[in-house]
Amino acid sequence: MSKPKVLICLLLSLFLVACAKVPDPLKIWQAREVKIKEESPLYELVQRAERYFQRGQYDLAYQYFEEIKNKYPGTPEAVFAELRLADTKFWAGEYLEAITLYEEFEKFYPNNEAIPYVIFQIGTCYYKLRQSVDRDPSFAKKAIETYQRLLQNFPQSPYTYEAEKRIKELRELLASHELYVATFYYKIKYYRGAYKRLLYLLENYGDTHAAEQARALLDRYYRQALKETEELNRGAKEDFFGGKVP
Repeated sequence: MSKPKVLICLLLSLFLVACAKVPDPLKIWQAREVKIKEESPLYELVQRAERYFQRGQYDLAYQYFEEIKNKYPGTPEAVFAELRLADTKFWAGEYLEAITLYEEFEKFYPNNEAIPYVIFQIGTCYYKLRQSVDRDPSFAKKAIETYQRLLQNFPQSPYTYEAEKRIKELRELLASHELYVATFYYKIKYYRGAYKRLLYLLENYGDTHAAEQARALLDRYYRQALKETEELNRGAKEDFFGGKVP
């Protein structure tokens, strides 16, 4: 087997990093007929970098993968090292840095066999960065967008099931966020805002559990929003953001 094909097999094995029973990339790599002389500096660097990576010593692994990238540009090992640089940041929990490196890999190697894995990992970084229902939902939205891009471009990838499952989970999170905001607005008597958030929830996340709760609240929120609008039109109540409606 040629060296480029060996590296492709290795990269493909990395597709399953987020799944159970992950094959050991180093063992797979060693099991192939890799045409690198065992005494060569490149072979030693790859072995050492991967050894540190498997041990969870990500700072050291990063240093050696970076050395491979810089000393042997254009080789399959350098391409593999660039992917591993992103992986080290991911497994170290440095998700924003990992996103940058995965995106750079996708930009420079758009046709590489590892691209489905790379897109999945970008989505997973955002997934890991997601926040609770009372916080900014931006990361959850970006995770959904990234997973949807994966499903659209690579519908047969090994990550389809996991991506679809996480999209469903994240949609529930976003729906719960909208419900949280709506109920908060209602508590502070900003009824029109509360009603609008319920409508937005139902329009965009109508298939979620939070939507069921929203439907139960809709009539009461509508009546209060209507009453508030009438009071504003009469000048009997100040607008929530200040001033009166003429």
